[in-house]
Amino acid sequence: MTYTDQVRALLEQADNLKAEDKNLESIRVCEQILAIDLNCVEAYEEIADNYISLREIDRAEKALNHALKLDPDSANAHYLLGFLHSCMRNWKRSITALERADMLRPNHPEVLRCLGWSLFQSRQHDRGLILLERARTLSPHDIFILTDLGVCYLNEKNIDKALPIFRRVLDLDPGNQKARDCLLIVEEYAAARRKSIKK
Repeated sequence: MTYTDQVRALLEQADNLKAEDKNLESIRVCEQILAIDLNCVEAYEEIADNYISLREIDRAEKALNHALKLDPDSANAHYLLGFLHSCMRNWKRSITALERADMLRPNHPEVLRCLGWSLFQSRQHDRGLILLERARTLSPHDIFILTDLGVCYLNEKNIDKALPIFRRVLDLDPGNQKARDCLLIVEEYAAARRKSIKK
C-alpha cells in the first residue's frame, strides 16, 4: 500500500504507542488516520491489534473484517484474525486464518508459531510440533516460540526435549515466571522417571 508521508508518520506513532501499551492512545491516532484515508488497511489492523491487547474481541474482529474487505490478501489481517480466534480457543477458525496468512507470507516465524500452537491445541500434535520447530529454526532466540514449543513438549511428556527449551528461555529471560514454573514441572517428571528406572 502507498500512503502519504503524513499517514506513514501517524502509523509509526500508533505503532510506538502500542509498543508502550498505550492502546487507547494508539487507537485514537489510527482514528486520525482514517479521517484522512478511510481505506487505510494498516490503520484497521493497528486498531484490531490494540483491541486484542485490550481483550475487546468483538471490536478487534470488526476492524479486521473491515481490513479484509479492503484487502482480502492482507497477510497481517489474516494473522491477527487467526491469533484472535486462538485467544478464544476457536481452533478451527484460527487454523483457517493462519493457513491463509502462511500462504500469503510463507515462513514467517510468528505466523508459524501461532499456527503450530493452534494445530497442537486442535489435537494435530505432530503437525503443530513440526511448525513450531520450523519457527524455532527461523527465529531461535524468540522467547514466545520457545515457550510454546516447550509447553507442547511438556504436554507430550517429552522431558528430553522440554527441559533444554525451558532452560534456554531462562538463559534469555531469567525473570520469565512461566518458564520457571514449567521447568519445575519438567524437573519433577525427570526425577520421577529416574526413580522408576532405579526400581
